[in-house]
Amino acid sequence: MLVWPGRVQPSAIRHVRSWSNVPFITVPLSRTHGKSFAHRSELKHAKRIVVKLGSAVVTRGDECGLALGRLASIVEQVSVLQNQGREMMLVTSGAVAFGKQRLRHEILLSQSVRQALHSGQNQLKEMAIPVLEARACAAAGQSGLMALYEAMFTQYSICAAQILVTNLDFHDEQKRRNLNGTLHELLRMNIVPIVNTNDAVVPPAEPNSDLQGVNVISVKDNDSLAARLAVEMKTDLLIVLSDVEGLFDSPPGSDDAKLIDIFYPGDQQSVTFGTKSRVGMGGMEAKVKAALWALQGGTSVVIANGTHPKVSGHVITDIVEGKKVGTFFSEVKPAGPTVEQQGEMARSGGRLLATLEPEQRAEIIHHLADLLTDQRDEILLANKKDLEEAEGRLAAPLLKRLSLSTSKLNSLAIGLRQIAASSQDSVGRVLRRTRIAKDLELEQVTVPIGVLLVIFESRPDCLPQVAALAIASGNGLLLKGGKEASHSNRILHLLTQEALSIHGVKEAVQLVNTREEVEDLCRLDKMIDLIIPRGSSQLVRNIQKAAKGIPVMGHSEGICHMYVDSEASVDKVTRLVRDSKCEYPAACNALETLLIHRDLLRTPLFDQIIDMLRVEQVKIHAGPKFASYLTFSPSEVKSLRTEYGDLELCIEVVDSVQEAIDHIHKYGSSHTDVIVTENEKTAEFFLQHVDSACVFWNASTRFSDGYRFGLGAEVGISTSRIHARGPVGLEGLLTTKWLLRGQDHVVSDFSEHGSLKYLHESLPIPQRNTN
Repeated sequence: MLVWPGRVQPSAIRHVRSWSNVPFITVPLSRTHGKSFAHRSELKHAKRIVVKLGSAVVTRGDECGLALGRLASIVEQVSVLQNQGREMMLVTSGAVAFGKQRLRHEILLSQSVRQALHSGQNQLKEMAIPVLEARACAAAGQSGLMALYEAMFTQYSICAAQILVTNLDFHDEQKRRNLNGTLHELLRMNIVPIVNTNDAVVPPAEPNSDLQGVNVISVKDNDSLAARLAVEMKTDLLIVLSDVEGLFDSPPGSDDAKLIDIFYPGDQQSVTFGTKSRVGMGGMEAKVKAALWALQGGTSVVIANGTHPKVSGHVITDIVEGKKVGTFFSEVKPAGPTVEQQGEMARSGGRLLATLEPEQRAEIIHHLADLLTDQRDEILLANKKDLEEAEGRLAAPLLKRLSLSTSKLNSLAIGLRQIAASSQDSVGRVLRRTRIAKDLELEQVTVPIGVLLVIFESRPDCLPQVAALAIASGNGLLLKGGKEASHSNRILHLLTQEALSIHGVKEAVQLVNTREEVEDLCRLDKMIDLIIPRGSSQLVRNIQKAAKGIPVMGHSEGICHMYVDSEASVDKVTRLVRDSKCEYPAACNALETLLIHRDLLRTPLFDQIIDMLRVEQVKIHAGPKFASYLTFSPSEVKSLRTEYGDLELCIEVVDSVQEAIDHIHKYGSSHTDVIVTENEKTAEFFLQHVDSACVFWNASTRFSDGYRFGLGAEVGISTSRIHARGPVGLEGLLTTKWLLRGQDHVVSDFSEHGSLKYLHESLPIPQRNTN
């Protein structure tokens, strides 16, 4: 008797499940050899993987032949994973469809020329093809299907081997032992086993009208086979590819159908199963049963779409990378709501928030400001835990961002009260009134954008700032903070919800605590209206790349310039350069490139600048023109388009204010740029011609900040040219809608022979009491 370590022995078998033709041993929930992965993010650690290709994935739309392009893409993905050192196995359908194609050709070719001529060309085209028996189709198609797989895998220097199984291979203990040994030996030799039921010798299946008279083995056989194989081989992951995106809470295609991201054992009572796929006799119900059986056996399962042209080329690798694709089966149910549920709560909570009176929203923000100072000790204690856990893992600038203090909390409270004051005249403000015609008046009013997703790194003070701005503007809010600030974020969010509770809108602000990857959050286009990233330039670039159909407000780089004109004041220059570069070099509004007029070289002013930078221990990188003037120059800059984020500075020489402007437009990031000069005409020329979000005259770049602008706080700094630009405060989180009030007005009344005429008169805008 074969004994598998850590497995249920045949003598202990009490129940046998027989889904379709393959029997299953009922596996207890508690397994000693290991458990399935609890979260998608862990799938990247999967070593042994079974990929099951359903009939709808392998076959063409006419069900007579293979989808070659799709198969080639799947083989490429399996090969990539195999070459990463994983052990890949395929359970594939397709032999019947391939054989059907071949037999149809044989039947047509076997018709005699005389019969064809006698029947006539038109009748030949309409000649009925006899019903093809599934086992004969399988016999004709198996060799060709395998030859196709071998040719495809050979392109990636991978060997494949075919294994055909029947029910006897699972009933007979010796055959099961042989099968197990064969599969392990193939995997040991880095060979991809391709497994299928031997459809040429199995009992006939029930007729399937979907295949237009052709009988095929039930899809349930391969679903069950894949699950059985996964558990027998102690597989880490089973990927089931079909022609639907995954499991839905109601039949796909129905109005209210929603894709289930994670499915848990016991949830099947809340799911309505729809019709089966276009080929085969199984369906989603059979797949779910097989998936749950494999899950109980310790194998993680994902059901996904393998036919969609936009995703099929990377669906398998995306799943293994932990991306949000298809339905993931997990035995670990999270304590809190899913991010989709949080998105819905933020949406409904935000709509309630927008209906409150301005005074009520201001009251919530004032209460949050009070809580920041009243609960100071609890906040600082949580922040201390974050700092202790981050010690040695984060760089000094990031630790500084992570740190909270009494002064920071006091400044936050002051900023929140400024937001509360400005929120009195935000939502519902009338921007324009027009009398279209008699008793027909149009208004344009401000309204919230909807649901905001704000992603921030190492900045717990960002949470109450952004929350206050969302509350003031009536927006629902999803917050995703860095794990390095988890303790601080948690208590700050609890205080935010406590403040929201005074007017019953606690759910308007949600903190995402699940293991959602940022890229997955950026795909929730039906729940999120605007993404605002706050963090490193790399984070912003990643989000801009990942966001599909959702606008992103922010800037990917803060390459800020300061141009020192030939008429600059000696007293002002060093102060402005020091503050812009050294006050907080990691900030996005810190100076990165200093442009100096050529006439200032080898002057006392230039020497003062260099001496100050040396005292402040700023590393200087010379631009090409600056380096050409020096005998012994500092290290020449690698790129003039660099955001250092540290005590490093590029210095370059220009011949005029116009050359400085051209340099900024070519190498800058449209963030913040400054001119230092005493010539007002030159300064105004610079202010008018530099195309950046913030352009200053004789002021530090560090003033580019919502709090310093008097906005109370900011959700970020935007360098885009649509909607908000520069520090984005309350006004940047609003959009507009049009309200038209009439008295039974119809467009036909305004036609050439109608009774009404358009007036289009501007009306005065009523002043709201903001006291």
